[in-house]
Amino acid sequence: MRARMGRRDLYRPIDSPLSPTSDPIDVMRGLCSIHPFKTFYAADLDAITGTGDNAAAIRRLKGAFPAATFWVDNGVADLPSARHWLDARVGHLVVGSESQNDVALVRHLSGDDRVVLSLDFRDRAFQGPPALLGETAAWPSRLIVMSLARVGSGAGPDLDRLCMIRDIAEGRKIYAAGGVRDRADLVALKRAGIAGALVATSLHDGRLRGSDLEME
Repeated sequence: MRARMGRRDLYRPIDSPLSPTSDPIDVMRGLCSIHPFKTFYAADLDAITGTGDNAAAIRRLKGAFPAATFWVDNGVADLPSARHWLDARVGHLVVGSESQNDVALVRHLSGDDRVVLSLDFRDRAFQGPPALLGETAAWPSRLIVMSLARVGSGAGPDLDRLCMIRDIAEGRKIYAAGGVRDRADLVALKRAGIAGALVATSLHDGRLRGSDLEME
């Protein structure tokens, strides 16, 4: 799906010059034609919203790209479901703060190096239990800072929020999500000590090219 400012009712199948269809395998092939990406993020929106799931599609992707690492947010909010998913060894599990009712799951999984915590924000509001944002000791080693209102917007990354999380994250790796437009944004993120970024729209639109991603 083509994300647009976190407004899931406006999401539409991807229409990209990189791919002849919106099939996930075709889209991944298109992305790999730009750059030899090793890690791919996928949000299973049906699972997150409780209207179904796309587990079969994710397994198809893993079968077609066995060397790739997939970070998958599928709305998991309880330990048995998280363990079941991790045991399947499809990829790394993204625990989205917006799907949590408390800090319990993050506490249980914080030491697992296959787990990534996504701290989700919509405008200025944190999406999730306030205790999760405050209990930094429970955070795993990798964090996504997701600015939902900037996803697909071309508004640029939220550097102020990213730096705020960086300052309390005690050395954890932080990945920016939402608004990355071009190489200049990637340079600014790197200078701010951000480990990486989730990018999609700028790749499909051609504002980010393979040469832009070769950064020292």
